[in-house]
Amino acid sequence: MRSAVWFAFPFLALSFDRALGDTPADVLDKAPSSFAKSGDQKVHYKSLGDGKTAVVFIHGWCCDHSVWRDQAAAFNGKARLLFVDLPGYGKSDHPKVEYTMAHLAKGVDAVLQDANIDQAVLVGHSMGTPVVREFYRLSPSKTKALVFVDGALRPFSKDPAVIEKLMSMFKEETFKETAPKFLGNMLGPNTPAPLREHIERLVANTDPYVAISSMRGMLDEKSWKEDPVKAPSQALMAKSPYWTAEYKEFAKKLVPDLDYREFDGMGHFLFMEKPEPVNKALSEFLTKQGVLK
Repeated sequence: MRSAVWFAFPFLALSFDRALGDTPADVLDKAPSSFAKSGDQKVHYKSLGDGKTAVVFIHGWCCDHSVWRDQAAAFNGKARLLFVDLPGYGKSDHPKVEYTMAHLAKGVDAVLQDANIDQAVLVGHSMGTPVVREFYRLSPSKTKALVFVDGALRPFSKDPAVIEKLMSMFKEETFKETAPKFLGNMLGPNTPAPLREHIERLVANTDPYVAISSMRGMLDEKSWKEDPVKAPSQALMAKSPYWTAEYKEFAKKLVPDLDYREFDGMGHFLFMEKPEPVNKALSEFLTKQGVLK
C-alpha cells in the first residue's frame, strides 16, 4: 500500500512537554483569523508580520493550517507569514463543489489578494505540492519561489484502472472508518501513539466529500503536466525508497533550479516530527531568496 501512495498524507503533530514560555501552538493559535473570498467560498487564513512579500504555508490532504505550528514559531518576526486553510478544509467553507487543484490554488490566490501580497514563496506539503504548482501556472508573476515538502512532482500511476482502484476505497458513508486505517499504513513503526490518535481526530474533522473530491482532483492527470518550473525551488524530502535516484533525476530536470534536500530517519510529516533541521534548511533557502529579515 505504501508504495502506491507516494503522496501520503499530512497530519497534525502537536509539540509536547514544552517547559517554559509559549508553545509553538500559542504563536499560531493566538494569531487572528481572516477570511478571503474565492468566488462564493470563504477561505480562512492567519497572518503574522507585515510586508507585501510573504511565505505562504499550504497544508495537504485531511489537514489544516495548524500543522505549521512549529514553522510559525520559528519564523515569526523574520518574515511576513500566511497560513492557509485550503478551500473545504479547517475553517474555510466546504460546499459541494469539485475540489480540483485549480480550485484550491484559486483559493490561495484569493488569500494573497485579501492580504495585499504582491509576491509569495509558497510552501506546500504533500497535496500542497500540486496546489502550489498549479498556483505557479496560474500566477507566475506572483510566485517568488516554491518549496515542495515531501510532495511529488509526478503521479504514482497514469493507469486509470489503478487510480479508480484507489478511489474505490473511499466512500462518504464509511470514510471515517476506512480513512484512519488507510492513513495508519502511512506511518512508521516508531510514530508516537499520541500522533496516531491525533490523526483519527483530524480525519473526524474532515468533510468526507471534500476529502474524496480533493483526492480525485489530486490524482487527475490534468494536475501532472510536465511543464518546467522556472521559479527558484526547494524540495524537503523524507529519505525513502519511493524517492528513487530516477525520481530525483526527473525532478531536477523538471525544475532546473531545484535545491533538493533529504532527511534521514523522518516520516512524511518531517516538518512536524523534527522541525529544527527542516526549519534550518528552509531558512537557508528563504535567506537566499532575500525573504528573511
